[in-house]
Amino acid sequence: MLKQIEGSQAVAQAVALARPEVICAYPISPQTHIVEGLGELVKSGALAPCEFINVESEFAAMSVAIGASAAGARTYTATASQGLLFMAEAVYNASGLGLPIVMTVANRAIGAPINIWNDHSDSMSQRDCGWIQLFAAHNQEALDLHIQAFKLAEELSMPVMVCMDGFILTHAFERVDMPTQAQVDAFLPPYEPRQVLDVNEPVSIGAMVGPEAFMEVRYLAHAKQLMALERIPQIAAEFAETFGRTTGGLVRPYRCEDAETIVVALGSVLGTLKDTIDEMRDDGILIGVLGIHSFRPFPLAAVRAALEHAKRVVVLEKSFSVGLGGVVSTDVRLALHRLGQHGYTVVAGLGGRAITKASLHRTLREAIADKLQPLTFMDLDWSIVNRHLERERLVRRSGPVAENLLRDVGAVASKVR
Repeated sequence: MLKQIEGSQAVAQAVALARPEVICAYPISPQTHIVEGLGELVKSGALAPCEFINVESEFAAMSVAIGASAAGARTYTATASQGLLFMAEAVYNASGLGLPIVMTVANRAIGAPINIWNDHSDSMSQRDCGWIQLFAAHNQEALDLHIQAFKLAEELSMPVMVCMDGFILTHAFERVDMPTQAQVDAFLPPYEPRQVLDVNEPVSIGAMVGPEAFMEVRYLAHAKQLMALERIPQIAAEFAETFGRTTGGLVRPYRCEDAETIVVALGSVLGTLKDTIDEMRDDGILIGVLGIHSFRPFPLAAVRAALEHAKRVVVLEKSFSVGLGGVVSTDVRLALHRLGQHGYTVVAGLGGRAITKASLHRTLREAIADKLQPLTFMDLDWSIVNRHLERERLVRRSGPVAENLLRDVGAVASKVR
């Protein structure tokens, strides 16, 4: 059924169609509308049987999710930004225990300074926590990936994050094709846990493990991620057969067949990139885009196959590793080991800064001319950066960075209540 609907509400309805039995949530922008929508469905009886548990923090939300999943319930939660960091200890516990929890991460910048707008620094900070991370390019894909995520999580008994860009997707109204309950039931079987707390067959979950077996336990978590590399595209194909549309998978190339330059990216920026590439193609430039939809596990072989014929690769990312550079580009570089292409990392859109076609045209043309710096911060205002560095050189008590820069650009610091 076609619906014009907010992205958060589309995800809430998709999660409800997966028939979760426990939903635990603590509100934090920009994921709040998702759990509000699910709460309304539970309260009205439209989603039943399901227990919606209000908790006092994000750490409690993940802790409740762990307990519910260990008890054999299909479990869901959602978070963003500082909320994800607050639950980090429990996030690692969920994956270490092999519990098939599905969680939406409405991607948002991490402070300080506090910022509620979109970039990928939150989920990227948890890239080694053992969760599968799937990135949605648009709201139809966000909807579809949640249905696929439950199937993937429960088959492999491991948790899955579905990452969707905060505000850009969560609060955007788009037309989506909402599946029926019968379609989802046919695709997603009833939950049969691989491990469960049962008073009739008591076991320990989360035992202390010493040096004699800890490495083996950790390797098995890695082995499951490798299994996911095979299962993710298979589930995407099964989904396409059932629902008649292709979403998800590991990677998706766009106009890459003869491209001399290929841009690699994740999330909603892929839409702007495709429009930009179409315009550059009209000018006779051989350029394409590779969208990565599975960030963890990272599809090294698929990325290499898509990029190996290109002369240069530009990785556009909405996060970076302070003191080093790219996050995604490090993985891409590993995939392209010994191929010898020109490689560029472009950091863009931090804290919600707009990524415009004009800036992309300029930056990509510099890359094609091989005049781009290996690490480039697109649309960075060097004047205010250098002004502050000079301020710190001249004055010992130079003051807080964020407030100084706001004064330099003529903005007023926001008060968050």
